[in-house]
Amino acid sequence: MIESLPADDNSLEVIVVDNASTNDEATEIAQRYPYVTVVRSDRNLGFAGGNNLGIKAAHGKYLFFLNNDTLIHQPSDIQHLINRLESDEKIGMVCPKIRFTWGDKPIQYAGCTPLSPITLRNQSIGFGEEDRGQYDTACPTPYAHGAAMMLKREVIEKAGIMPECYFLYYEELDWSEMIRRAGYEIWYDPACTVFHKESQTTGQASPLKTYYITRNRLIFAQRNIQGGTKYLTYAYLVSVVATRDLVKYIFTGKFNLAGAVIKGITNFIIQ
Repeated sequence: MIESLPADDNSLEVIVVDNASTNDEATEIAQRYPYVTVVRSDRNLGFAGGNNLGIKAAHGKYLFFLNNDTLIHQPSDIQHLINRLESDEKIGMVCPKIRFTWGDKPIQYAGCTPLSPITLRNQSIGFGEEDRGQYDTACPTPYAHGAAMMLKREVIEKAGIMPECYFLYYEELDWSEMIRRAGYEIWYDPACTVFHKESQTTGQASPLKTYYITRNRLIFAQRNIQGGTKYLTYAYLVSVVATRDLVKYIFTGKFNLAGAVIKGITNFIIQ
């Protein structure tokens, strides 16, 4: 990721957050890339906590958040994202087109659909499709993608930093809600493309993922769904989604995953 960025652009500040790596990757990065500002945390602060450390270290007018398993297709295309932010004072955040690196490099993100207020489900537009230019028109989108997103510093000052209550999963969805409530729009702009090395197997369940997805859906509903609809959402997530998952995991002998579902619900209730 670092090497896909221009090393000689003085207007670009590159910050890497080492979120408590066991091998002290911060020291190695600092030695290999002396132009990079490295921030090391002694404990794993989660996705949001790590990004917030980067925010505190940054000085720029615009902040571009990139996962460490991403590559910029053309470094000069970063300017297109800045241009989009500068095109309208209402636009506070913008995401590039995101494509996977495997196979024929299918699309991962070309904007997304709104979340259903009951099921909390939505779709990433273009996911898994071959990129034939069918999503090459910039447009507003309800949610940013955490792998690659740029925003104005003023947005953070008005909407706040990324919420740290999730640790893993749902942070960028909640942050997008915070940003839109602050009066800003979020846009998708395909003039810049980022390639994401995310594995084809990341969708597979693990106790860690199952726990955080189960718990964080409920936290998201608590923070963002209003009125009686919130309780309908709770009922759906527990009586339909969690029950379905429990039955599936128990009948397939995946008791560790069933335990993660129960733990996720329990920890949400007692938080």
